[in-house]
Amino acid sequence: MLIPIVNPDAVAVAESGAHHAVSGWITAVFGALLVVMIVALALEEKIHAKKSVIVGVSAVVCLLLAAILGILPFDELTLDMAGSEVDLPVYIPAVDWGVICIILGSSLFVDITARGGLFSWIAVRLTKTSGGDPLKLLILYSVMTVVFSALLNNVTAMIIIGSLTAVSLNRLGRQDQLLGFLLIEGLLTNVGGLLTLISSVPNIIIGKTAGISFVEFFVKASPYVLVTMVVTIWLGAKLYKIHRLSSGDERSEAAERVAGFDENDGVDSAFGFWLGAVMLTAFIACIAAASVPGWFLYDLGMGYVAMAFGVVMLIRYKSTADRVYQGLDWDLLGFFVFLFIVINVMEHALVLDAIGQALKPVFSMGASTGPLVLMFTSAAVSSVTDNIPLAAMLARILDTVPDVGGVKGSPYWWSVIFGANLGGNLTPIGSASTLVAVAIMHKHKLQMSFSRFVRAAIPFALLQLALAAAYMLLFLR
Repeated sequence: MLIPIVNPDAVAVAESGAHHAVSGWITAVFGALLVVMIVALALEEKIHAKKSVIVGVSAVVCLLLAAILGILPFDELTLDMAGSEVDLPVYIPAVDWGVICIILGSSLFVDITARGGLFSWIAVRLTKTSGGDPLKLLILYSVMTVVFSALLNNVTAMIIIGSLTAVSLNRLGRQDQLLGFLLIEGLLTNVGGLLTLISSVPNIIIGKTAGISFVEFFVKASPYVLVTMVVTIWLGAKLYKIHRLSSGDERSEAAERVAGFDENDGVDSAFGFWLGAVMLTAFIACIAAASVPGWFLYDLGMGYVAMAFGVVMLIRYKSTADRVYQGLDWDLLGFFVFLFIVINVMEHALVLDAIGQALKPVFSMGASTGPLVLMFTSAAVSSVTDNIPLAAMLARILDTVPDVGGVKGSPYWWSVIFGANLGGNLTPIGSASTLVAVAIMHKHKLQMSFSRFVRAAIPFALLQLALAAAYMLLFLR
């Protein structure tokens, strides 16, 4: 990870690609530490510890041990800015501050916009469109989730859709179905992340290395996304008993109930409502623009856009900003900061490199078996670690293997794309959006531990991966 150049005279000389020679036993030790952290997260309820504390302790231990063993690039962490050297702590470039800013800025923006009544208005309108039918409402929100994940990013999509869903179900008196809705939406954010080349960072990395164009990516991915969305909704409705209103009396009662809803009830002022509407439209447009190379916002990044909109909206509550801050999920932000540090240390310890090297025999398994094994393996790995360095590592490996990755249109590229995105649905730490979904569940006093999420998500994730395998065999060979 290069330290960003913040002005034309600044030269970044720090790089976190693990170039140091690392002994095998060191890699094994850090691999064991990663396993211990994952097990602790799975047992978070039994050890009575928040995720941020578990991963924070892991980050402290990993940094200390890595410093003692001399595998961190302390000598490279100097930024030359206009002739003035600035030394950076080794853990600063380890954190993906773009993701942190997206979560912080989006959370601020959504919370403040919600205070003006815009999300309440949208939620009531959707609820009235559904006629109070839970299944119709699930379909409406699921489609919105996929579209928002494709156009924005899955974290922002989950924050917005999760907030709207809670309002709708509360108005319908169906809070008992919120867990099922949020789980399905969280899983669909990663499905929606497959829709376009710019929907997720792994898509961008693999697409650029493989030479896949935006149009080609959309044409090949959209049939799978459509089918998987329908199947995920069907399975979720079945498992969480989200059914259509069957009897005429139920439909009449629901229609009469939603007819009495007034979408303007939650609107505190016309100014606040229209400000929120205009800013939400601008927010979506700017987030989308920040994904397109060549635009000035692309250089600033989505994190800047999210923070900028959050701060601008905060002006309205400038005298009570401290109360707004109290509503932010600091545990979630702390978790991500520490997780990025842990993963960065694992890169320097060559744990991820060892995983990549272990995958090389897959390329000799044949044109049908090899891509499927690579997809399931990359999904398993991305479920417990960041899929961005995994995608970057596999892209480098694939690009150097003759007659495999180097061939344009090779199914191995799609193996990594499907695996890296869908693997995030296996565990709550495999994807930022699934973790956000769990955070929203906790906000509404819904029980969802690490192990409980895995048990709930496994049927969906395995079905989605099975559909991806069938799709690859039939259409992407």
